[in-house]
Amino acid sequence: GVGQGDVVSIYMPMVPELAIAMLACARIGAIHSVIFAGFSAEAIADRNHDAQAKVQLTSDGAWRRGKILPLKTTVDEALSKSPTVEHCIVLKRTENEVEMQAGRDHWWHELVENASADCPAEPLDSESPLFILYTSGSTGKPKGIKHTTAGYNLWAKKTFQWVFDHRDDDIYWCTADCGWITGHSYIVYGPLSAGATCLMYEGAPNFPAEDRFWDLVERHQVTILYTAPTAIRAFIKWGDEHVEKHDLSSLRLLGTVGEGINPEAWMWYHEKIGGERCPIVDTWWQTETGGIMMSPLPGAIPTKPGSCTKPLPGIVPSIVDEEGHEVPTNSGGMLVISHPWPGMLRGLWGDDERYQDVYWSKVQGKYLAGDNARLDEDGYYWIMGRIDDVINVSGHRLSTIEVESALVSHANVAEAAAVGRADELTGQAISVFVTLKGDVEPNDELRGALKAHVRKEIGAHCTPAEVRFTAVLPKTRSGKIMRRLLRDIAEGKAQVGDTTTLEDYSALVALRDDED
Repeated sequence: GVGQGDVVSIYMPMVPELAIAMLACARIGAIHSVIFAGFSAEAIADRNHDAQAKVQLTSDGAWRRGKILPLKTTVDEALSKSPTVEHCIVLKRTENEVEMQAGRDHWWHELVENASADCPAEPLDSESPLFILYTSGSTGKPKGIKHTTAGYNLWAKKTFQWVFDHRDDDIYWCTADCGWITGHSYIVYGPLSAGATCLMYEGAPNFPAEDRFWDLVERHQVTILYTAPTAIRAFIKWGDEHVEKHDLSSLRLLGTVGEGINPEAWMWYHEKIGGERCPIVDTWWQTETGGIMMSPLPGAIPTKPGSCTKPLPGIVPSIVDEEGHEVPTNSGGMLVISHPWPGMLRGLWGDDERYQDVYWSKVQGKYLAGDNARLDEDGYYWIMGRIDDVINVSGHRLSTIEVESALVSHANVAEAAAVGRADELTGQAISVFVTLKGDVEPNDELRGALKAHVRKEIGAHCTPAEVRFTAVLPKTRSGKIMRRLLRDIAEGKAQVGDTTTLEDYSALVALRDDED
């Protein structure tokens, strides 16, 4: 009984049926709300309640590192707190034992067996909602980003064609999960609307071994690879030998998404994965923008390691100060978008006031991206981290990404995160958390060397007040470093904020233990 305007909640592994479910919703005018299959029962229930979901789709389990993740068990717990959900459809994937509640739960294969193959597309207004996707807010509950039918799909398709220079014989692999916007726009809607052949992968990048991705690229002759800087940094840490045992000559184009890429990681990606022959498209965009906003166009725009280069056609960005005035060249400021574009969000689900407040209240008549950026003398844009990732030391506004890039350029550093903590003398001081490459041992000598390295790379005013070594950094399930938690730790707070999106809780525990 699902019809136009009903919300369907989807909590599934990375299998074709996930994309099928999304497109089935689109065809009949239902609104899908995909929830990444690593979230807790509490997080599912919160999203179901906010969206007023009517139907839940899930599977018995998912495969991860050779083990079964019991998705249906998690969903059962969530549904006990999701009063609006009437039915739950379960895909048989891992064949583990699950409880099926009579009247509520139905097997996917049984429903499909009896369904008609005739399903005409529902005629919809171009502004009808297509999906809701929840993204973490810096404060409070997650925000339900609302995208609509025509503009979103047009933007996803056109940007896919422009940025990835798609050709009929390409094998395209975006390594994201459909639980995030990258999976929506660049696994499902954009590539499939453009008729692309896509690789879809369920599993981890380092199981059964650290060469898993390169084995898949070689075996399936992947031509376009779109992945995240956090994955690239992990590959660097694991060592080049995993890459060198595979023939990656099928690759012709590489992309990055999710956060800014350090120049060091960009160069490694270019040399080791692209064999110095593949263009790299470093893309900047957001859940809210629906598709890529700034990126080099391969073969048309010369690249600079670490810059997302220039805006795509129709995108009019500017960089402004706190008063909304444009800042001079090479000065950091807030990134805003001045003109509308087809893929832009149409609101926050059920919360117009928050939508106005978060995106439109700070700079009159302009969309506030929430990122800091600078424009260089060649008209290239450099994303400098989130607005709340700026550190103010003795009146100097410093970007976390610049400090992190300096640290990562040191031969022994695999990954780094910089945060500000309160300091009586300077207002804020820089605290950095560093993971080291391979067998490098942390010690006081290396700590001093890293401080000196940052001083040399950027300047004395950027010297970290403290350097902490850690085996892993706390990250969200989409791979972004949770600097907010690191700020809490650097400040010595007994309690840290919302951790619902934390991928590996042991990272936080280890940092806490280190502190003690």
